Amino acid sequence: MGTSSSSSSFFFFFLLLILLFGLTSSYAELDHEALKQQQADRVVRLPGQPPVDFRQYAGYVTVNESHGRALFYWFFEATHDVEKKPLLLWLNGEANLLFLESPVGVGFSYTNTSSDLNSLGDKITAEDSYIFLLNWFKRFPQFKSHDFYIAGESYAGHYVPQLSEKIFDENKKASKENYINFKGFIIGNALMDDDTDQTGMVDYAWDHAVISDRVYHDVKKSCNFSEENVTKACDDALEEYFAVYDIIDMYSLYAPVCVRPNTSMSWSERSYFVEGASPKLFSKYGGWHQKPAGYDPCVSLYSEVYFNREDVQEALHANVTKIGYNWTHCSDVITRWNDAPASVLPVIRKLIHGGIRVWVFSGDTDGRIPVTSTRYTLHKLALKTTREWTPWYDRKQVGGWTIIFDGLTFVTVRGAGHQVPTFAPRQARQLIHHFLADQQLPSSPF
Repeated sequence: MGTSSSSSSFFFFFLLLILLFGLTSSYAELDHEALKQQQADRVVRLPGQPPVDFRQYAGYVTVNESHGRALFYWFFEATHDVEKKPLLLWLNGEANLLFLESPVGVGFSYTNTSSDLNSLGDKITAEDSYIFLLNWFKRFPQFKSHDFYIAGESYAGHYVPQLSEKIFDENKKASKENYINFKGFIIGNALMDDDTDQTGMVDYAWDHAVISDRVYHDVKKSCNFSEENVTKACDDALEEYFAVYDIIDMYSLYAPVCVRPNTSMSWSERSYFVEGASPKLFSKYGGWHQKPAGYDPCVSLYSEVYFNREDVQEALHANVTKIGYNWTHCSDVITRWNDAPASVLPVIRKLIHGGIRVWVFSGDTDGRIPVTSTRYTLHKLALKTTREWTPWYDRKQVGGWTIIFDGLTFVTVRGAGHQVPTFAPRQARQLIHHFLADQQLPSSPF
């Protein structure tokens, strides 16, 4: 643990899986200032990374000059046919290892105005991310003509639809310079509706033999997930429910937990509280804030060591202001969240009606935002089914199941945990490929 090869294999493996679809066009027509900025962000050599045949860029884009707020990005070009491929922005709520580390206070993104950290919430996150995009396209203007998509997992069930709505609304009045060629979004194991997300968690845990009949019935009898406040009886029942996830991985029921060296404590026991985050009820419990593990359950340990190395940060043009805290998967500095709607379904419904392509996927061994929760949530949309529940195939094997509604496609990924690309990289690549191409997944072996 902690060796260069261990940490580099993590980031290289993980990021290549989920960032395959970035692209760029010819540099011949770029103005001098844009080309200069791009070259300043070029990642020439990343410590521990094997030789690669694609270009990558990383750095900061300012979203608020007066406050000194800047978001960190990492961009990968496609390996071939770069002029023909769409641009995919990947957001995430908890791991913060993707294209954009948002909001400020997570990862390498920062603010010089400390009060900003007490003013965070869903709304400002969408606004800052939108400003980031406008400014990023000015730095990389060759992308403006390409189809643009957004993807993410977990709390990105809030981030992605809200940013999508912001782009959708602003595009109606935007100048040609600020118009974004936005086509659709895809979210996985996504927090979308407090009521059904929490209900589905408990039902899934009981159905997968994680909690006892007594605990299950105590929770069902004592808790109302459409309300924020909890009774003493509900609190006692939920404490017993979450206790089981001290010993197994909530994010992947059948994966091992990471045991830290020289201790019997599992890595998943490290918890973070963010007051006001959605869902309002479950977010009050330590078990809800546990860190995800991943295919390698100790990946959090490896990556935090790697991304806090000075040579790595220098290569990525990161931490240029010498932030007063380490890079972590889950931010220690964000402790309050000021706005989070109980449901983003009205936003999703609005975007479907506006002609935006919407896909939802779910790794079916995740206990955090389980497939049960997602099915309950999508049922609330009351969309007409255009193609019934059917298997889709990864080569000769069933990759999962899919159902197509009027305006939304739902896909399960068999055997994958909370972060699908980590657990099922080939299937995840196939999923993203078909989403971007607007094609149904294969319904027979190939």
